[in-house]
Amino acid sequence: MLKWLAAFKISLKIIKYFVDSTFREKVNPVPGSVVYCDLLLAVEHSGIHVRDGWISNIVVDAFAERTVLLDQAGDFTSGSKLGRKIYVSCNSQGPVGHDAVAQHAEERVGERGFYGLVIKNCHQFSTECVQKRQGASRGFSLMDRLDALLPEETWEPTIQMLKRSAKEKLGATKWRLWDWENEAGAPPAIEEEPDWDAINQQARRLPLTPDSILHLRQQLAEARDYEAEIDDENLPEPIRQRLRTYRQTLNDISEVYEQARDFLAACPGAGFSYDDLKSAPEDFTALARQIAQNPQIRELVRKMGRQHVSEEMKRQTRIPEASRSEVHGTHRSNDLMRLLPSELLNLEDETLETLFYARLLEHGLLTYQLSGQTMVTGETAETRSRRTGPVVACLDTSASMQGEPLLKAKALLLAVAGILKQEDRSLHVILFGASGQLRSFEMDANNDAVGLLAFLRQGFGGGTDFETPLKQALQLVERHPGYIKADVLMISDGDCSLSDPFTQQLNAAKARLNCRVHSVLCAGQRVPDRFSDEIVVL
Repeated sequence: MLKWLAAFKISLKIIKYFVDSTFREKVNPVPGSVVYCDLLLAVEHSGIHVRDGWISNIVVDAFAERTVLLDQAGDFTSGSKLGRKIYVSCNSQGPVGHDAVAQHAEERVGERGFYGLVIKNCHQFSTECVQKRQGASRGFSLMDRLDALLPEETWEPTIQMLKRSAKEKLGATKWRLWDWENEAGAPPAIEEEPDWDAINQQARRLPLTPDSILHLRQQLAEARDYEAEIDDENLPEPIRQRLRTYRQTLNDISEVYEQARDFLAACPGAGFSYDDLKSAPEDFTALARQIAQNPQIRELVRKMGRQHVSEEMKRQTRIPEASRSEVHGTHRSNDLMRLLPSELLNLEDETLETLFYARLLEHGLLTYQLSGQTMVTGETAETRSRRTGPVVACLDTSASMQGEPLLKAKALLLAVAGILKQEDRSLHVILFGASGQLRSFEMDANNDAVGLLAFLRQGFGGGTDFETPLKQALQLVERHPGYIKADVLMISDGDCSLSDPFTQQLNAAKARLNCRVHSVLCAGQRVPDRFSDEIVVL
């Protein structure tokens, strides 16, 4: 997943590098221009061009310490892993800046102090310089600076803050490349055209999770902004069409994710991509509704596993749980949510602000000390581990299961698959119909929930033979070391018709193998039998 996401996050940068290098005009910064380069993935480094190619910027020279230095472009981009390209604040006429911004940035050269990824970083330094465009003393209120300390959706939000300030104060509506390497005598770099089809395919195959969709929507917003930025420029129409196609791909993925959000949430860890969802002839809304409206599904999955602990045992188990509900005084920490008001006063004083950040870094801020203990009812780690085991599911695909019953069965198995994958538990599915009609699927490293969804499209549509799949399930438990003490799910739309001799054999095998059988009815009424440990009606 991380490999997919990392490759996806860099795709728009690759596209922009090609377009900006090949078709857009290069510029030279003016005094007070904002400049930035991409370091890696979603990380950028920024500064202020002051004069003659010199850039005032923050350089980290010790742990959490920084110094404002003047660097040439080569040193400014020395940490870049993505081509060492420098973008310059521009408008439609060319580069923009201001003497007051350049003057303030140069005056701060030599300044030393605290450095943090989201506080006192290079982007905040650059933004503070840009605020000098209209003579603002600092540009940030106490609340602005406090907000910068608190968690954001992205770990480094301030590059966007810098771009907004550059637009507001300098009129920067475009960001163009500075051809500094060519000025230094190096041969001009020729960007290879990206594989547009591969980039779009990569996006369509990205596993859809809340984290990946957040990054995708950020890419979508950036793609829209980029198209708006270059709208008045003379670019070849085929390039514009490829940009539109890429943006439309991201938009389509975002919309499909929204349509299948409930289903994806009900199958955590499944790893479904846009292509997976589009290729499956399933009503994901109906599947999600089945999962949400059948609390028996999650309850059943929770119960399955080796040596199941009874509900009665769990009701009698009281577990001490740590809580933070009582104030016991003050102590020193870096807990910003429980900061004493007196500490915030340091942020109002320019000379004491550095002291505040030093204390934050050293976990030395005065904060309220909270502690407590609450007794809760639930399971201990021991009982959870005792009842964790694999699952063998037998799914009836006879003609009578078609329609609503089969939809319920798929919803159950996909929910089971998602939960078992999170708990690193095995799942083996046996599709059955009439006598001799069997197909098997094992969910492992090579066959995940995506493969399970494709497998469940199969079926037989004839009569029903219950004994053969149950016999095969018990043989799997007995012969496969990984399925010792597994639970067996028998999923059908009616009562299992088993002969007396087979029922006796089944009960004997259950006792010998220490496994349980859960009968799940997708239609009909609950009728007691002589072999099920539990009967659930979905």
